[in-house]
Amino acid sequence: MFRRLAPAVAALAVVAGFVAPSAGASPQMAVGIFDEAHTLYGNPEHSFPLLESLKVRVLRVGLYWGGRFGVARSKPFDGDDPADPAYHWGSYDRTVRYASEHGIKVLFSIYGTPGWANGEAGLNRKPKDVGDLRRFAFAAATRYSGTYPGADGRPLPAVRHWLAWNEPNNPVYLSPQYARKGGKWVIRSAEDYARICEAVHVGVHGTLLKGQKVACGATGPRGNNSPTSPRPSVSPIAFLRGLHNAGLRGFDVYAHHPYYGSPAESPTTKPPGSRAPGSTAVTLGNINVLIAELTRLYGKRRLWITEYGYQTNPPDRAFGVSWTRQAAYLAQAFSVARRNPRIDMMLWFMLQDEPVLGGWQSGLITASGQRKPAFDAFRRLR
Repeated sequence: MFRRLAPAVAALAVVAGFVAPSAGASPQMAVGIFDEAHTLYGNPEHSFPLLESLKVRVLRVGLYWGGRFGVARSKPFDGDDPADPAYHWGSYDRTVRYASEHGIKVLFSIYGTPGWANGEAGLNRKPKDVGDLRRFAFAAATRYSGTYPGADGRPLPAVRHWLAWNEPNNPVYLSPQYARKGGKWVIRSAEDYARICEAVHVGVHGTLLKGQKVACGATGPRGNNSPTSPRPSVSPIAFLRGLHNAGLRGFDVYAHHPYYGSPAESPTTKPPGSRAPGSTAVTLGNINVLIAELTRLYGKRRLWITEYGYQTNPPDRAFGVSWTRQAAYLAQAFSVARRNPRIDMMLWFMLQDEPVLGGWQSGLITASGQRKPAFDAFRRLR
């Protein structure tokens, strides 16, 4: 999840909205936010009116299969059945209802293997039987089909956008990243993720509902491509190629998180070495490198940016930019994405800063509730 400074006058011009979409742009690009702390777990009476005032069209929410907040903390008897007593959908039902009442569509990102499905190996390990994940995805898509009754008997709102996992090229979210086969290192995370995404894709589309879209990828912006390092990870391009080599074919959209690498990078800054073969970083500044490889391997699939943001200083003195610069970069980044004809969605991370400095500080609002200039910049995006 979760990374050359333009002159101040130019930055403020961007905030004011002087960057117009080009003729080949995506004028209908969906704009949204990803912030579970204030939507899935927080006070919806506070957060959803704010999201509506920001004109948010899409809200990304993690749909946790396992873990403390997981839907399936114990093994269901019938994994295809949303009503199986092992499933606990309460907080997710609440979230989709609030989103619908405020005119917001939900993107559910399915993540986290329950202990019963992989021998207590951890949320970031593939299930032993991907059929368990496929059945869960089918149950989720059935429950949020738009006709399935909630606990009060009323149909739950429909969810049509889905994301498989989160940053599988990062060992925090999928492990192991590499394995030895035949005396050679192979990208094990790409092999495992290919099966994970196929399971989600088949499960969701197994409902035969129209308009469903499942995104694969959700890759983090960089990786070291070093299987013997203390913390091996895989670069976005190498991971995409690994997915293709692993036989992944079934997905509707590809997703990526093109975060900046240092406070000195603007949304258009190309990362160091971005033109070199096997470049380890894909930020917004060189997003077309990823799109070109996606086209080569899979044709003209669409791209979703399902996480993006700039942290602010204050409070983050190490990785943050000024409040004014955050607002400028937000406007510039969404303009860059909207001008790209392959990008259909872009989500900002997050609504409100996390309360601890070691957390993430890219919110439009401070942890204490003060609105940053980026709040109004986001609201002016449409």
